Amino acid sequence: MKIKMVLFDLDGTLLPMDQDAFTKGYFKLLAAKVAHRGYEPKALVDGVWAGTAAMVANDGSCTNEEAFWKRFASIFGERVYADKPLFDEFYRVDFQQARAFCGYNPDAAWAVARIREHGCRVALATNPLFPSFATESRIRWAGLEPEDFELYTTYENSRHCKPNPDYYREVIEALGVRAEDCLMVGNDADEDMIAETIGMQVFLLTDCLINRKERDISAWPHGGFAELVKFVCGPMRYR
Repeated sequence: MKIKMVLFDLDGTLLPMDQDAFTKGYFKLLAAKVAHRGYEPKALVDGVWAGTAAMVANDGSCTNEEAFWKRFASIFGERVYADKPLFDEFYRVDFQQARAFCGYNPDAAWAVARIREHGCRVALATNPLFPSFATESRIRWAGLEPEDFELYTTYENSRHCKPNPDYYREVIEALGVRAEDCLMVGNDADEDMIAETIGMQVFLLTDCLINRKERDISAWPHGGFAELVKFVCGPMRYR
């Protein structure tokens, strides 16, 4: 089937990272930012995870942003809404230090450019657990710009999360494309490869592979960025 739209995951795909190391460093920065407002670090982390779980369980009746803050407020009280500007400031400013917890692979931007030159549309299908400020920053850390993508999913503009297939349905509806015309590229054998259940083609990027269930990855096209470009564009000169 001809590929017309390529959807890229971000964390661990275009932006190399050890997920655990990134999360630990990011939470440390966040805790330092809001400590003066009385958020004890462990309680804060537990609250953020609870809010994350609420987003993952979102049935589409509200945005992920609304789902997160409703759950967060149920733990810390309505005062969290008055503190929201402080959290927003964190993602605009302090979160930039989290770049130190990520890697960088110039082949990521190269692959996106080659695939666009080949005539494919591209979008960023990153799990929409973060505000737009944080997502836009992480795109830039990967050597790309938000404008390189027709769409990038954030907690403000999404009502589902991976691995819910409805997340992918929401994305293709927003893009006005058919599932069978899309290729989902990601590093997570569960959260990204599930896109094939709605009819998408998939490619498992193995540079920062996450395979919790130890699945046989030979079931999917897989490899690094060079193999991805070959898969999408066919044999070509790479540089």
